[in-house]
Amino acid sequence: VRVMIVRKDANGQLLLIGQTDHSRLVGQLAAHWGNDRFATPRPYDSVARAAAFHDYGWLRYETQPIINEAGETPGFRHLPGSAHQLDAYQWCIDWMGSIDPYAGLIVGMHRTGLWRARYDTIDYPEMSIRKLGAETEEFIEKNEARQREAAKAFDPVELRTNYHLLQVWDLLGLYFCCQEPYDDYIEPVPLAYDGKPENTVRLSLQALGPRKVAFEPFPFARRSCEVQLAYRRLPEATYPHLDTFRRAYFQARVEVMNFELI
Repeated sequence: VRVMIVRKDANGQLLLIGQTDHSRLVGQLAAHWGNDRFATPRPYDSVARAAAFHDYGWLRYETQPIINEAGETPGFRHLPGSAHQLDAYQWCIDWMGSIDPYAGLIVGMHRTGLWRARYDTIDYPEMSIRKLGAETEEFIEKNEARQREAAKAFDPVELRTNYHLLQVWDLLGLYFCCQEPYDDYIEPVPLAYDGKPENTVRLSLQALGPRKVAFEPFPFARRSCEVQLAYRRLPEATYPHLDTFRRAYFQARVEVMNFELI
């Protein structure tokens, strides 16, 4: 379950990256994707829109973040699920679908797919599967039925490819958000809209510094490509009371990380 992405500086300060901030970074990666080797996203508007707003189901949480008994705000891997959050996910899917049915379909598939090992699109990094509650299973079944009906209006191979690409971009977003860059890879990554396994590659990432990463092969339209990530900087890592934390949260300095992708 995803909430804030929580990082701690060596000086004890807290770096908070909202899922909506992560989402906007993912949207930038999608918007710049495509060159003579990697297919440009299509339909471009819908795919870029879905990527940029795929995690806005966390917008409600970001208006009222919490702390635990230790006075820490939980990271996205440590917050229990709830009916309230499922409602927020549903709101996001329905909201995006009301603006752009294709984008809404991809956002819905992304949400349910996170509980279904990304529908077997990604071999690495591997995704652990955990037991889900009855409410979550009901949410998945209801939305997957809606997705099957909505998908009838679209090309199935193109839709599957766009879902697959969103998983790649989401993983890249987490790569940049959760820690300083490091050497890693993602596979398989689609090169084309034909659904053929042979038209995929391993995308390797090499850290050349805290804000500079080399991609091989290079998937973006511009060499080099720059993307930005907004985050909040809080002076302390723990807080004695919820109101103290929220005051610090709303007063927090908003900063931007600029990443160079070469």
